[in-house]
Amino acid sequence: MGYHIYGIGNALVDKEFEVDDAFFAKAGIEKGMMTLIEEDQLASMLATLQAEYGLKKRACGGSAANTIIGASYFGAKAYYTCNVANDEAGEFYVADMQAAGVDTNMNGTRDHGVTGKCLVMVTPDAERTMNTYLGITSELHQKHINEDALAQSEYVYIEGYLVTSELSREAAIRVRELARKNNVKVAMTFSDPAMVQFFKEGITDMIGTGVDLLFCNEQEAKLFTNTDHIDAAIEGLKKVAKTFAITLGSKGAVAFDGEQLHTIAPHSVTAVDSNGAGDMFAGAFLYAITHGHDFAAAGRLASAASAQVVSQFGPRLNAEQHEPLKQHLA
Repeated sequence: MGYHIYGIGNALVDKEFEVDDAFFAKAGIEKGMMTLIEEDQLASMLATLQAEYGLKKRACGGSAANTIIGASYFGAKAYYTCNVANDEAGEFYVADMQAAGVDTNMNGTRDHGVTGKCLVMVTPDAERTMNTYLGITSELHQKHINEDALAQSEYVYIEGYLVTSELSREAAIRVRELARKNNVKVAMTFSDPAMVQFFKEGITDMIGTGVDLLFCNEQEAKLFTNTDHIDAAIEGLKKVAKTFAITLGSKGAVAFDGEQLHTIAPHSVTAVDSNGAGDMFAGAFLYAITHGHDFAAAGRLASAASAQVVSQFGPRLNAEQHEPLKQHLA
């Protein structure tokens, strides 16, 4: 086994800002959602945010990237397939990945273009709103897939945000197909309610005949299964996923291991930034189940780790914050 997890997802340099609700009304931005924007919009909004609020943090990001790095910091051996350009942001992205101990396909020659960026705006209620310019990450091709690394993995992990680009969606589907060919388990995340709401057909194509493990939050689960009731959503997800975990915000989470539904208790914290909570949940969960722990233990670790993420600014924990959290596996 070369890798515990092989991930595929968008590669975005996150730029985080603390803003107030008035900013969204003035800028015409829908709060709490991920919205795709063009390069000129990015430049204009970035200039406004930097002038009015000041940059809080910069880090390599993307939903699956945050998950893979979290799992790596816990001790998983991980590989990440993505696409960044041969610009300064791309150099920064690859260096940040390497520092986290994650292998990637981007170590060699990279194409000309603009590395994707995500403006993450966090309000005092800790909710995160994202405006994303995909740049070259929307050109994530099947050629970027490393089948040798994939075949040596226990799980592949597919990011739902890939549904927004036809090329990236095809690459995600190819990863699922190669995983089946090589007897590798398939995990997937819906990533964001907007992906299920506006790209449901594409999400369904990515799922194909079903996945081994699905991550989503309560809103995504209900949207995908066309219900307002969580119990009905749980039953609906059993038709497309052998196992799954649904995060429920302040109510904790539930995890279905194929036979039993486990209730995962929440951790009470003062939230300052919800960005990355779901990503960390998935990363901690994947680390645990690839290291001999059952779904109940994986849920405990994931709940504790995601709670710690929201209690500080940024989508990830520092490397040294991971080891103490393993006490929750006992």
